[in-house]
Amino acid sequence: MTTDINTLLTALYVKIDDWLGQPRRSGRPPKLSDAELLTLAVAQVLLGIRSEAPWLRFVPAHLPAAFPYLPGQSGYNKRLRAALPLLKRAIRAVAADTDLWTDSAWVLDSTPVECGRSRPTARRSRLARWASYGYCPSHSRWFWGLRLHLICTPAGLPVTWALASPKVDERQVLTAVLEHDPDLVAQRPGLLIIADKGYASAELDRWLAERRVRLLRPSYRNRTPRPDEHLLKPIRQLIESVNDTLKGQLDLELHGGRSIEGVAARVAQRLLALTAAIWHNRATGQPLTRSLIAYDH
Repeated sequence: MTTDINTLLTALYVKIDDWLGQPRRSGRPPKLSDAELLTLAVAQVLLGIRSEAPWLRFVPAHLPAAFPYLPGQSGYNKRLRAALPLLKRAIRAVAADTDLWTDSAWVLDSTPVECGRSRPTARRSRLARWASYGYCPSHSRWFWGLRLHLICTPAGLPVTWALASPKVDERQVLTAVLEHDPDLVAQRPGLLIIADKGYASAELDRWLAERRVRLLRPSYRNRTPRPDEHLLKPIRQLIESVNDTLKGQLDLELHGGRSIEGVAARVAQRLLALTAAIWHNRATGQPLTRSLIAYDH
């Protein structure tokens, strides 16, 4: 196997098609199968084409015969939004097919997903029920939108994620995510989660300790630092580099979603693309696990 976009898409299609198996729906099968839809969505993100209309014109010219049938822009958009549960399950299925999935350490952080800038947008948008104003310390600016809370392995493989209002406490999001999927923790006794100081909470520490999970984070300035705290900085930079990959190479901030379903589907689309690249790099023995350079052209 080689590291190019065509090989990745072929391997991903076979993986997803085998994972899905025979369709359970009754009636005539769709012209574009679920496996083809997810592969098409991953290809769009990796090749950096944000708008759906140019993308559907690009495919026949640059990926000939890869997709025998392509829907129109409206049909593709509707299929992609409706496929959000499928995208979530596909991320898990592809990630679990790597040796990184069983890693006993996780890295946790949240990053802004901006959804608009003008005040009229904030008032009239269909996202107004979910999005809100929040502050991003790393960029020293306010934004209107959501926050992506991402848990991944130190190699950058996504484990689980959630979108939430910037006003929701990060600790509450972490608790809700782990309660929603308790098997993730149960399958990893002695799990270590590395986070920033925003997750400091004695109550959260007790809640995690009951589940045999240890949370490691920097101390506040007015508290005595732990002996192993000097080891946190390079590890914390890992999650920052994952967010940089999502934003700098996979255009997370330019998602174009105008509804909660649209934003969530486009975030999941990018996380699936990142997961697929890591999965393929591990399968082909590449030295840089999270490198996307071979797949962006």
